[in-house]
Amino acid sequence: MAIHSTLAISYASLSPIEPQSKPKPKPKTKLNPPPLSISTNRSSVDPVQVQHLFASCGHSCHRFPRTGPDGRVEPVELEKLRVALAHSFVVVSVLCKARFLEGEKEKGVLEYGFEDLFGDSDQRLVGFGRAVSDCGLTASIHDVVVIPSLRRRGIGQKIINRILRILTSRGIYDISALCTENERLFFKACGFGFDSLGSTTMMYTQSPGATTDNDGFTVTTSGRMQLLVPPPTHQLKLWKKD
Repeated sequence: MAIHSTLAISYASLSPIEPQSKPKPKPKTKLNPPPLSISTNRSSVDPVQVQHLFASCGHSCHRFPRTGPDGRVEPVELEKLRVALAHSFVVVSVLCKARFLEGEKEKGVLEYGFEDLFGDSDQRLVGFGRAVSDCGLTASIHDVVVIPSLRRRGIGQKIINRILRILTSRGIYDISALCTENERLFFKACGFGFDSLGSTTMMYTQSPGATTDNDGFTVTTSGRMQLLVPPPTHQLKLWKKD
């Protein structure tokens, strides 16, 4: 291998034609985000705005999301989102004044319908993230999103840093992040990695079909719900009793 390397160098030195140097690509300039305000006040979060933000970012709270005919993921159920926000340990909202987004229509901010989310309000929700915890030992980070036109400007990292600061100030250091394959590089840049035990997240995927118990009731599924259906004879008895 050393001889091959020496010959290659010698051949290059004898060549009378020097290869033309390619122009170096210009380094990509990182765009600064517009003036932002970050809130951790859970009571100020409007679930409707968060629902629309998730939908416009193509983000689903389900690990196995369904998609519609247009290819968009189904929106999260509003009532379940209210419960999830109310029980979250940390909620981080990133807001931007509307006037700083007025020239972003061509870049994709307003084409998602953000102009209709806030009415006459001057503040628009442009980023979000939350964490759940047992308040003592562990926590996990979920639903970190930023509107498409303001990505790669450090906003997502600001959300993660704020969540981490709050968790570690409470003495919680066992922090995990539930993310997709495409989000791994982002979380790695935020300091996350595989743990020493090599553990991984496993999701419950079993979707039981129709089964019958000892009383003759049939357990069947409807969407993500399980229904307990009584046998026809039992329904008849109940009808006669009424």
